[in-house]
Amino acid sequence: MAHAGASVDSARPTSTALRPKAQSTVLNVTAAILGNALEFFDFAVYSAYAVFLGKAFFPTGNAFTSLLFSVATFGVGFVTRPLGGAVIGAYADRHGRKPAMTLTIWLMAVGTGIIGLLPTYETIGIAAPILLVLARLLQGFSTGGEMGPATTYLVESAPLRRRGLFGSWQLASQNLGAVFAALVGVSISQALPESDIQSFGWRIPFFIGLVIAPVGIYIRNRIDETLDVSTAHKSTGAVLSDLFGRHRRALFLCFLVIPGATVGQYFLSYTATTFAFTTLKLPPSIGFLANLTSAVTGLTFSLVGGWLGDRYGLKPVAIWPRILYALLVFPAAMLIVQAPGGFVLAATLSFLMVLQAMSGAVTIALIPKCFPAAVRTAGLSIAYATGVAIFGGSAQFIFTWLIGKTGDPLSHVWWVIAANIVTIYAVFQLRPLPDMQDNLPPQDN
Repeated sequence: MAHAGASVDSARPTSTALRPKAQSTVLNVTAAILGNALEFFDFAVYSAYAVFLGKAFFPTGNAFTSLLFSVATFGVGFVTRPLGGAVIGAYADRHGRKPAMTLTIWLMAVGTGIIGLLPTYETIGIAAPILLVLARLLQGFSTGGEMGPATTYLVESAPLRRRGLFGSWQLASQNLGAVFAALVGVSISQALPESDIQSFGWRIPFFIGLVIAPVGIYIRNRIDETLDVSTAHKSTGAVLSDLFGRHRRALFLCFLVIPGATVGQYFLSYTATTFAFTTLKLPPSIGFLANLTSAVTGLTFSLVGGWLGDRYGLKPVAIWPRILYALLVFPAAMLIVQAPGGFVLAATLSFLMVLQAMSGAVTIALIPKCFPAAVRTAGLSIAYATGVAIFGGSAQFIFTWLIGKTGDPLSHVWWVIAANIVTIYAVFQLRPLPDMQDNLPPQDN
């Protein structure tokens, strides 16, 4: 009897993945990671400049309240992630990974352009925060639809027995975007005084993202397709019906593996930026440097995690670093609070990032193994986007609210620990498919 992650039977379409031309593998992977890096560059920029955006668009007269509104608007972008995951994920399972990935960059470019050009509250009043929210909703829809097609494309483009390493480029590319965002942030903080950053400097990263978008679009238009669309479902409803009807257990468990990964990631970026500025009272340049160091570490150890996953199995590499993260995050945060400074901040966050990156990268690579090609992108997109929307979208707001409510700068760490426990349990319960119903052979768990 087939379980929830079972393969598609003969009465339903059995979409297959096509092996890209060998000579184009580098181009295919480059397209996936550059586009994904750009998506997460835009999100990292908003997170890093939340303090400045709060003052520009939510001038309440109270710095903490303005910040709270700003991080809440950051969270608004996560509301449309599940919708983007469902719509674009199903689109990718019907029409191919390539057109879906091209569409997401176009959408993100529009949202980024709106934010970069948007007049402040002082200029156009209440229309400013309303338009900011709309731009964030569009960015969220785009990002919700980006992750599934890009990761599926990476896995389906992979040489045999290298799906862990190729899939780990998903998280590595997110860190690549964060590295670029941090480099831009450091450059701006060194070149401009804080008053100029508040006046116009915060717009510069959004303009940079807008300029880079056409490069990603050009590259993605040149790649090979990996889905045999002639065997795909004929409608979005058919994709979603198959997913929720026959693969709901796999979908639910894949959703539950997300909390620890996303809350753990946002804890690191929040600590390096908003927490460092407002609670530790460190200058922006130190926070951006810590974020840069952490992101470079994440980029490196995401790939290390993928390599280890191919060698020793994805599930062990997903679980053990996550357990260590849950055990060590509280003493690490305590050290940062008790000895605030650039070196301690950067070194501690980088240490946690080693664990976060190795576990997170192979966790993302593990999810596509739980679905057949006919619903693979939709399953991955919906599980990831919904998990990130609920847990990642609320993370910065919950962190800020807990610290403000309790007066304890470590109170938010308990939320991070709880999220990691949920993920550890879910990964234990995952049952990857023994046969993925395409040219991707079974791989040990």
